[in-house]
Amino acid sequence: MSSFKQSVSWWCFHPKLLTAEALVRTVAELGYAAMELAEPEFWPLIQAHGLKIASMRGHSAIEQGLNRRENHAAVISELRQSLEQAAANQIPNVICFSGNRAGLADADGAKVTAEALQQLAPMAESLGVTLVLELLNSKVDHIDYQADHTRWGVEVCDLVGSPRVKLLYDIYHMQITEGDIISTIRQYHPYFAHYHTAGVPGRHEIDGSQELNYPAIVRAIADSGYTGYLGQEFIPTGDPVQALRQAFALCDV
Repeated sequence: MSSFKQSVSWWCFHPKLLTAEALVRTVAELGYAAMELAEPEFWPLIQAHGLKIASMRGHSAIEQGLNRRENHAAVISELRQSLEQAAANQIPNVICFSGNRAGLADADGAKVTAEALQQLAPMAESLGVTLVLELLNSKVDHIDYQADHTRWGVEVCDLVGSPRVKLLYDIYHMQITEGDIISTIRQYHPYFAHYHTAGVPGRHEIDGSQELNYPAIVRAIADSGYTGYLGQEFIPTGDPVQALRQAFALCDV
């Protein structure tokens, strides 16, 4: 049995592939522990099926994030509301974003991002909710996004110095940006509070049709002592139920 729990990202399956009811029922029947990134209107349905909510998006814009002081008032306000909402619904992770570089040097962006997160850290600590800064690729999906390398995210976390400010290590995105997934997990796992999966290239199933060796990656996560959620965030090309069944079995190390 895994040392961690598996979750499913809502947006990958609903509304295009499954109805809300069918998705939640399927996820519960297959043995998943949680859904994530669902709109609040669906939380009662998810909880009624015995599932937890693993994460929620903390603020609206990915491109205009924490790396610019002119964004801080609006983004911090959104994140404070999200932290309260997460605590009230027992959601452990609130996702936040660096924003795009737009010519901003990486060192300056890290410093300004940390300034914002330092303001939020006491609240996150008191509520028992973790702010997870998501690492995204800036090559394919999020051109010019600043938090596109693990070391940059680690620098931000070190500057903040809070146990409730960590990283969302998205395996799909980091394979595209930097590769070296297993070594990175072994070196930096204390900074990772949440993980996402998907196949590379294409963000599809995590089966043998793509380049990542997920059984080995999942073993490395398990060996690190991780006890949080592994979020399946792929877009299936075939039967979505079969894809979810296959992914769960592959990651149930």
